[in-house]
Amino acid sequence: MSILLKNVQIVEGDQILAPQDLYISGGIIEQMGIDLPLPNGATLISHQHAFVSAGWMDLGTDTCEPGFESRDDLQSVEQSALAGGFTTLAIFPNTQPPLHSKSELQYILTQTKDSAVRFLPIGALSQGCEGKDLAELYDLHQTGAIAFSDGHKSVQDAGLLLRAMQYSKAFKGLIINQPLHKSIAAGGQMNEGIHSTMLGLKGIPVLAEELMIQRDLSLMAYADSPLHIHLVSSAKGVALIRAAKKSGLPVTCSVAIANLCFTDEKLLEFDSRWKIMPPLRTPDDRAALVAGVLDGTIDIICTNHIGWDEEAKNLEFPYADFGMLGLETCYPLYCTYLETEIPITRFVQAIAVAPRKIFGLPVPAIKIGEKADLTCFLPNESYVFTKAHIRSKSFNSPFIGETLKGKVVSLLDSVH
Repeated sequence: MSILLKNVQIVEGDQILAPQDLYISGGIIEQMGIDLPLPNGATLISHQHAFVSAGWMDLGTDTCEPGFESRDDLQSVEQSALAGGFTTLAIFPNTQPPLHSKSELQYILTQTKDSAVRFLPIGALSQGCEGKDLAELYDLHQTGAIAFSDGHKSVQDAGLLLRAMQYSKAFKGLIINQPLHKSIAAGGQMNEGIHSTMLGLKGIPVLAEELMIQRDLSLMAYADSPLHIHLVSSAKGVALIRAAKKSGLPVTCSVAIANLCFTDEKLLEFDSRWKIMPPLRTPDDRAALVAGVLDGTIDIICTNHIGWDEEAKNLEFPYADFGMLGLETCYPLYCTYLETEIPITRFVQAIAVAPRKIFGLPVPAIKIGEKADLTCFLPNESYVFTKAHIRSKSFNSPFIGETLKGKVVSLLDSVH
């Protein structure tokens, strides 16, 4: 299969290059130039104001398989990734059984070896992701785990997290933790503030994130080992990480696209589709997150993609589970709500380049002879987002029926 991309602008580093054509054959970039002819049998892809960048990578995708295939599975997540422009997924271990031993990792790697999207498993930090005993981190590393985390389950035991950092340091393993102090946040349903008070819902205070970030930064300084803080959501959290980076600590962090775009006002109608973790917070917090992306304090923008079935979300607000779909809507949310605040070059850096650098992966090059690991996107396309745009088995998205801007042109279906 071969394709010819006409008049695409390449986003590379802090530059947007002049429009040119790219000819891809057998998954390799064969030619680049102006007014390239359409070879016999090649598919023509031509759109006004089309852009191309290195293929996007998501951190912390929830695949549900094995164990929760009614919500999503590896195939449906692959299709969601293709629809959203993601060529690589670093997947969380919160499956059943969790990705806490060689056999579970081998299952993922075997099942996805022929996928159009690359699946990179993050091994469980603790046995069963229960936060009690360390998993066999070295065996997981040898099998193919690119990092270690208990995923959506924040590690509460400081000693366990410290031992994980110290042990994984020997083979340059990366630890990922989501900053949530469970005893401080216990029973919380949304951000603690004026809106939680108005709604009569127990809040999740910023303190639950702040204390955990402070603890984890202290542990990593003691262990002299890298740490990735996943899904920062508050101004105080950003400030702590910014100060830690300035002091020389090897800390990196990520933010969910929804937290960059929206505030806790979205919950005023008790719509459980907006119930996510970390919760949407205040306008000041959102502004701090945007500033953190702009100055590089926040390294990665991710989707925080979690598929839930109807029974888990269509409930009274306190009983609904946390999480929403994210792969299909990440780029449209950027175009609709963020493009005037965050330049496309910075967005690409945070969604394609930084994730790979943090995990020690090569960044795809857009050059003749290189593999066509690319994402093509159209910033000016407006449309009504419907269930037909969702490839997940789940439909827990608050954007169904909303007019969004920004579409992705899937190339992997053509070049794989």
